[in-house]
Amino acid sequence: MHALTSLSMVSLLSFGHLSMEWTKSNQIKEHTQNDASITFEPKQPPHIIFILTDDQGFNDIGYHNPDIRTPTLDKLAAEGVKLENYYVQPICTPSRSQLMTGRYQIHTGLQHSIIRPRQPSCLPLDMTTLPQRLQEAGYATHMVGKWHLGFYRKECLPTRRGFHSYFGSLTGSVDYYTYGSCDGPGLCGYDLHEGETVAWGRGGKFSTHLYTQRVRKILSTHHPARQPLFMFLSLQAVHTPLQSPKAYIYPYRGMGNVARRKYAAMVSIVDEAVRNVTYALRKYGYYRNSVLIFSTDNGAQPFTGGSNWPLRGRKGTYWEGGVRGVGFVHSPLLRHRRRVSKALLHITDWYPTLVGLAGGNVSLTEGLDGYNMWPTISEGTESPRREILHNIDPLYQRSSLAPGSGQEAQHVWDTTVQASIRVGDWKLLTGDPGHGDWIPPQVLANFPGSWWNLERNAGGTGKSVWLFNITGDPYERRDMAQQRPDVVDQLLARLAHYNRTAVPVRFPTDDPRANPDRNGGAWVPWVGSDKDELKWNGIYKKGRNKKKKLCKLRSFFNKLNVRIMSSRI
Repeated sequence: MHALTSLSMVSLLSFGHLSMEWTKSNQIKEHTQNDASITFEPKQPPHIIFILTDDQGFNDIGYHNPDIRTPTLDKLAAEGVKLENYYVQPICTPSRSQLMTGRYQIHTGLQHSIIRPRQPSCLPLDMTTLPQRLQEAGYATHMVGKWHLGFYRKECLPTRRGFHSYFGSLTGSVDYYTYGSCDGPGLCGYDLHEGETVAWGRGGKFSTHLYTQRVRKILSTHHPARQPLFMFLSLQAVHTPLQSPKAYIYPYRGMGNVARRKYAAMVSIVDEAVRNVTYALRKYGYYRNSVLIFSTDNGAQPFTGGSNWPLRGRKGTYWEGGVRGVGFVHSPLLRHRRRVSKALLHITDWYPTLVGLAGGNVSLTEGLDGYNMWPTISEGTESPRREILHNIDPLYQRSSLAPGSGQEAQHVWDTTVQASIRVGDWKLLTGDPGHGDWIPPQVLANFPGSWWNLERNAGGTGKSVWLFNITGDPYERRDMAQQRPDVVDQLLARLAHYNRTAVPVRFPTDDPRANPDRNGGAWVPWVGSDKDELKWNGIYKKGRNKKKKLCKLRSFFNKLNVRIMSSRI
């Protein structure tokens, strides 16, 4: 009987193995309801696959909006854990820096804007990154896609910051086919890199397809049983320019708005890419011991096809539409699957969560702002996180205030400074949080036509303090600042507390030596030594010329807002 039982078990296991192999290419095996109760115990630390999209809004995924066709993402999220109280940063570099360091922007010096291609700045070199910690834990680490964390020195490149291999673009935005990237008129260069060299001659293939192909190649050549893998797929999509093969646009031909139609097609390409990656995970033996994380980097830009509806605001703002992110976790290792998590989670939490999951020592990294959220995600335990500092940007201050705007609270905090914090159910914003409109889905061809004014925020001019109960009012329609001055004071005090821990802002002026015309036509590192760098010290300090600098900064930010509107970042 024992022999027969053993034989039966072997047969069942063999059948289970074979049942995964007969699935066709580009398909994901169906799970039964009983699968949700099965938890695979890993023999080694799990393979970690982190997929980051660019500018994907809250309303730009199928399980939030059926007009967007994302069957793979919907299925993976439904079988895993949907993160419905998950926060990122409002623009590219800040989200990526916090993912890589587990620290708020105020603790890295990157609290203002993004790192532009000509700026001699990058992720602080004295900080140990997430992939470096995973390497220490024995992982093979690979990155494919958009970096946008600075590259002015070789020490800033992904291969010097913890990745064994890198294939992708270093700047914030490139053409999906030619891989050309511009930082102003006449300041354009090629931006596709293999390791630390320029990958010339690779143009012509759509970047999402090219990056997916590289990920599948890495998965096919790595040995999953010998070494755990960390794969960071940082897709350029769905950032502008709005480009897509025509075959993907056709299913959305019924959409009246052309920008929305192209954008939706690009989201569908992302869905196909994830389908191909997950198929490869199964095919090459990773899946049963893997954790797949899907996340956007910030909210969408509605004027280029994205949608954050029904949330307020958009990319580049501290309203919910700019910072509440689409995200989910899919893994056979989750103890409680097929559920929605309302636990408070922030992009800084991935650092300690993944290091802990990998068996690494989180305590080796001091000053983390993130929390290990794996018990919360996997088992549904209470979140250890109680608050989120969305940011403090001391270089962006509101110049004019109206009576009753909140200046009476300035004895605690200078409310002209752009800042935002979430504590428990409450969210506070000060200064200028950015355009606070509720932008409906783009269903008309002439968006944003005069009908849009029906949902525009007409009030708030000259205000500098807003307070919302986000749990009860997730769309930020009822400002409670006047009714709850006690809560305002408490949250202002928290901002003041965080500000005392902030490091100086690093936002250097553009360096003309970065011009691709001086570097063979490509965006590449251009500073070779510390002596070369001294000329462009970009740490802002208070001094006699503060007013002059602030005027220049306001002028810069006005131009930056225009660039946001025209999708230059």
